[in-house]
Amino acid sequence: MKVGRVDFGGRVSVAVDGGRGWVPVGDMGLGMYEENLLGLLRDWERLKGRIRRGVERAKARQGKALIPFKPLSFRDFMLWERHYIQAKLGLLRTFRPHLHRIARFLPERFLKPPKMFYTHPVYYVGNHLQIYTDGDAVPYPSYTRYLDYEFELGLVMVGEGRNLTPEEAEKLIGGVVLLNDFTARDMQVREFYESPFGPVVKAKNFATSISNFVIPYSEVRERFTSLKVRVLIDGEVVSESDTSGPQHMPGDMVAYASLEENLYPGEMMGTGTVPNSCGVEVGRFLKVGQTITLELVGYGTLSNRIRQP
Repeated sequence: MKVGRVDFGGRVSVAVDGGRGWVPVGDMGLGMYEENLLGLLRDWERLKGRIRRGVERAKARQGKALIPFKPLSFRDFMLWERHYIQAKLGLLRTFRPHLHRIARFLPERFLKPPKMFYTHPVYYVGNHLQIYTDGDAVPYPSYTRYLDYEFELGLVMVGEGRNLTPEEAEKLIGGVVLLNDFTARDMQVREFYESPFGPVVKAKNFATSISNFVIPYSEVRERFTSLKVRVLIDGEVVSESDTSGPQHMPGDMVAYASLEENLYPGEMMGTGTVPNSCGVEVGRFLKVGQTITLELVGYGTLSNRIRQP
């Protein structure tokens, strides 16, 4: 099942999609959650039996799904070693081909992330105010020639905490969204080599897109390392992959973020790119007029058209 904020002809309500269409929570006798998507996700385990019965019995409606929530903050992690290695080789292939000819023959140990990647779930802080959703047109940044996509999962916080254990931290995760971390690759390389703050400023903060639905975390928790993903550009499948082999798990991410920091409902944390699910890995960058679609197989899609700056 999926949860969203849906416009039913001028009336916006939190609703649940069980596969047949959207059912407003008020039709299930849960009107107290009509404007409280995060609260519904927080109480999902207690209510899911009632919600399932409500979805089966109530009449599904058609409506326009809106952005499900506006993140209070955005931290973006990196969980997959395989993505790091493939993206590193892809950046060299694109921007430093003379070094790529050497690097591709190096033993893999020379291409692996720095030590801290293995000891802590590292992240950067992104721009939580520049968020798009499914169907929105995303402007091509005027300063890049290499616009890229990155297929990630976004964890939605529904509780508060500080200095948490991974077990405590995982209880704060209420849902998962599909997340596209758009990236200007040439600016990323420039910022990496020329900026004292690193490659996560104008390379990243101009646009992030999230799906117009949230999957309750308990629906994917046991499958977190076996989810299937696909990327399509203008309907053409350009890559298929899965979420196996993360270095850290969601509870580890949230626990590290809570180290001497308070976490609050509405904050969002990206998992980093699923391996083989960005253009620099597969050699496909985005152009104006193209539509990029991320599909979490069995759950849904996130699509955005790229428009002029």
